[in-house]
Amino acid sequence: MTQRDQTSTRIKICGVTRRADAEAVVDAGVDAMGLNFSPRSPRCVGIDEASRLADAVADKVCVVGLFLNHSADGVRRVLDRVRLDLLQFHGDEADDFCASFGVPYMKAHRVRAAVDATALQAEYPAAAWHLLDAYVPGTPGGTGEQFDWQHWPDAGGSSLRLGLAGGLTPENVAGAIRRLRPDGVDVSGGVEGPRKGEMDAEKIKAF
Repeated sequence: MTQRDQTSTRIKICGVTRRADAEAVVDAGVDAMGLNFSPRSPRCVGIDEASRLADAVADKVCVVGLFLNHSADGVRRVLDRVRLDLLQFHGDEADDFCASFGVPYMKAHRVRAAVDATALQAEYPAAAWHLLDAYVPGTPGGTGEQFDWQHWPDAGGSSLRLGLAGGLTPENVAGAIRRLRPDGVDVSGGVEGPRKGEMDAEKIKAF
């Protein structure tokens, strides 16, 4: 999820639905752009538009595809049309399913208690990233809610790559990075305008 060196915190803007916003992501020097394929999300983007957005930023940012309990055929239909560098799974998918598409993957986890980094790695050994997001009953993610950062795991000297999501904004992201030292941060609502799925270029730059 990066175009940068191995010591900087990666930044991902998720839920991009418009060409202007994809261009704003590139202009701001963001590492990764997320395309949401979950029909349950107001940020869902169709395959045709996703293909155009991915082509617009080709080789400039990492393009991530977000899936929520899709079938294997559903994921493959997207991959047949959209150039994705990383898959992001937000549902109940198992490691073997996530790893079956020949593309590196990130597994999202909804946090409501202390997280055990060793357990994450044991359950999803093939994951390139683990994304920790807020647990909100009945909602798989993208809520803008912040979980209790005291639950953030100690990855020690392991190779586990941890991303932070949930309630991040231009105003609090620097403090979150200083406190938790995540490998990456992931934002959608914190950089949107009045409507979900429509980004604010100035907020992206501030973030």
